[in-house]
Amino acid sequence: MVTWLRRSIPRVHTLDQKKLFAGMALFQYTADDGVYEAYYNGKSPTQAKAPSERASLYPMGEDCLYLNIWKADGASDEKKPVMVWIHGGAFEMGGTVNPMYDGEAFVRENPYVILVSIEYRVGAFGFLHLSHLPDGKDYPDAQNLGIMDQEMALKWINENVAGFGGDPQNVTIFGESAGGGSVTLLPLVEGSHKYIKRVIAENGAPVFTRSPEEAITCTNELMEELGCKTVADLQKVDVDRIVEASAILGLRVWAERDGNYLPTDLYKAYSDGAAKDIDILQGCNKDEMCYFVFCFGQDNYELFRADRYEKKLAQMTDDEKALMESYEKESREKDPQYTGDHLFDQIMFIAPLIRMLENQTMGGGKSYTYYFTPESTVPLMKCGHAMELPSVFNHPEEKLGTGRTFDETFSKTLRKMWVQFAKTGNPLLTAELSPDGKAKEWPAYDLENKWIMVFDEFNIHPEKEADMKILDWDKTYFLTKYYCI
Repeated sequence: MVTWLRRSIPRVHTLDQKKLFAGMALFQYTADDGVYEAYYNGKSPTQAKAPSERASLYPMGEDCLYLNIWKADGASDEKKPVMVWIHGGAFEMGGTVNPMYDGEAFVRENPYVILVSIEYRVGAFGFLHLSHLPDGKDYPDAQNLGIMDQEMALKWINENVAGFGGDPQNVTIFGESAGGGSVTLLPLVEGSHKYIKRVIAENGAPVFTRSPEEAITCTNELMEELGCKTVADLQKVDVDRIVEASAILGLRVWAERDGNYLPTDLYKAYSDGAAKDIDILQGCNKDEMCYFVFCFGQDNYELFRADRYEKKLAQMTDDEKALMESYEKESREKDPQYTGDHLFDQIMFIAPLIRMLENQTMGGGKSYTYYFTPESTVPLMKCGHAMELPSVFNHPEEKLGTGRTFDETFSKTLRKMWVQFAKTGNPLLTAELSPDGKAKEWPAYDLENKWIMVFDEFNIHPEKEADMKILDWDKTYFLTKYYCI
């Protein structure tokens, strides 16, 4: 039997409109050792309602800072490794209430771990630069509140998870998309290592961040849309109106490389050894951008892509433009029927993944990487963004646009590797542990061989990146210096 518990994170819960964008202060609460039935999830973070994001269909509010804990029943003197899930949603949407992230099936299959999912503020309420405004000096951290929420949840887990049978010295944070980006940022936050031992980053890297200048541009656009000049003006605006107006920012709401809470050069921080004591498992899917083509529709995606392409070109030297345009031309010639986007697969996912692996390894850290390849039967989707999630959480009923269920043994093997990594720091499986009875070797990434574990649905195996050629080292690797916007 699996027990599910819900807890409130001891953090500012800003019900008062005048307290929007509040930061790190703690509120007072009374200790209580009572036992209560957790009938419902806490609120989802405030966001736009959308049928495609199920967390937005539940009650929402900025007072959303809750976490959920799943543990298998039964006494044990041995402390269990803890896996902490951070959901995705482009830092603009999402929530732990999404049925995909229900942890009961995961913990029932893997009773020797404690699973926790945490909530954080998103959109303008979690990532809005304010300090440049006339009265903004009182909000120096507004641009990174969402990441700070995550840090505070990890602090709570560190101080309390032993009471649920978890080992506070063996915590793995894992996430997908914006959650994958988050778990690559948290190890760079000063003091965070006492809360984190390992990281699993799915489809996310430090690329999902922006500079202070880019953040200020977004804030100014939003303020103009709302007719506001100051934070005081903004606090008078109805929350729903802020959410509505935020649509103009369109996938540009990221954490900020502010040089204070987060380093200005995140990759350099890794190569300098900032996370060398943290084990990392990281990867991406074969056709990441197909998910966005599928969700937006081909025509809307082309409009979105054209805007981003022009923004990229505007950042580059003439020689760099020529390299990117050459890659674009070659990729279209090689695969004229491809409906996704090879170039932005490189810009947003593949190149940042490899650069982080390279820099973490150069900094003395250990990394494992994977490449997820099973395809959907749904037109446009292929092996798109987030398609691994039903396998990760043991929810085969959650087809997530795939049109089918992945092979059961394949999915179970993936989960066993995630759990084994969380337990030991090494995802390899012995024949005894492997669901198909065959040992699975997973060599660590190194600067010479660049090993990548290929999650082929019927042949999980390691390959060298030089043989796979998933990255164009000459024409797209340099793009990581421009991050995502």
